[in-house]
Amino acid sequence: MAVSKAPVTSSDHIQGDAHAPITLVEYGDYECPYCGAAHPHVKLVQKQYGRQLRFVFRHFPLTEIHPHAQSAAESAEFAGAHGRFWEMHDLLFENQERLSIEFLFAAVRSLGLSETELRNALAQGTYTPKVRDDFLGGVRLGVNGTPAFFINSRRHDGPFDFPHLAAAIDTQLLAVGPG
Repeated sequence: MAVSKAPVTSSDHIQGDAHAPITLVEYGDYECPYCGAAHPHVKLVQKQYGRQLRFVFRHFPLTEIHPHAQSAAESAEFAGAHGRFWEMHDLLFENQERLSIEFLFAAVRSLGLSETELRNALAQGTYTPKVRDDFLGGVRLGVNGTPAFFINSRRHDGPFDFPHLAAAIDTQLLAVGPG
């Protein structure tokens, strides 16, 4: 089982209690159908474990097979710079089959953000370094596909449905003991 040497930092997108005994990190691609399938299971895990879990999402766009993955990741970062990362994150996964540049512009407008500013950010590569840093961090950890999950720094190589993620989290909760 691989162990992550990539601690959670302030540059990460984090949901949940900073002091939660369990940290679930996902390396994901907004155009990956497997990531799309995992998304509702991650939401269920977050609901089930509440304050015991913090969730971190890192970009791992597989651009060779998903032509909109990079622009989707950069659009999520754009939304994040305006305090709307998680809303955009959910919109991208919930509308995965519609991903296109036109959809990205419509999505930011629906969040009350500027399409023109997003156009400029994409053209200038404003958020490319953040997406690249996430991707390269994943590569260093041996991530070679998506979704890739780490639970308390340990790679979860099992299925990513709710029962398997919950079982792996329960195992880690037992390992960390009562909090």
